Amino acid sequence: MSGSDSPADAADAGGPSAGGSPISPPRHRSPALRLTVVRRDGGTDRATVHPAETTGIERMETWLSVDLSAVSDLSAWR
Repeated sequence: MSGSDSPADAADAGGPSAGGSPISPPRHRSPALRLTVVRRDGGTDRATVHPAETTGIERMETWLSVDLSAVSDLSAWR
């Protein structure tokens, strides 16, 4: 209320400084992913995608599993 802009006001105005260029978000390198297939007798086979370099608890926190029938080869879409 003192007349100065707060950081939130600056963000609402389109950026940290009026008239300045927008700030680009930092580029992050995507991790290499690994596909692990689990074949189950009498059940649906499952495919789990996870970062290749993870193990243990970290892998359990960063995975995605789907039915193997939902996975397609990338070359089929090129």
